[in-house]
Amino acid sequence: MTYKPDGYTSLAPYLLVSDAEEVLMFCEAVFGAERLRVIPREGGGIMHAECRIDDTVLMMGESEGAPAMLHIYLPDPDAAFDRALQAGAEVVQEMMEKGDGDRRGGVRSPDGTTWYFARQL
Repeated sequence: MTYKPDGYTSLAPYLLVSDAEEVLMFCEAVFGAERLRVIPREGGGIMHAECRIDDTVLMMGESEGAPAMLHIYLPDPDAAFDRALQAGAEVVQEMMEKGDGDRRGGVRSPDGTTWYFARQL
């Protein structure tokens, strides 16, 4: 018997967002995310949702709370950065090499979450 769902990582980031559907659509558009479980809230909205981005499951729930910041390594962070802008994100940090061994840039998605896209050089 396994202690976690098949294909899930031991640790999953969990976002508290105002609109989980908007976050799911952003993740699909930018990262090609696959929706997993989406549990509606009685009376409307989403109580809990999950999507898979590459080898990681991202979980979220609709609630008031501090927005999250995520760092994600990608084969082509520049392309993801461009897709994020097309999906309505705003630039927090332009893509650049900062001298720490990574090429990195950051955006704030429409829900307020800050995403840093990186690739180790």
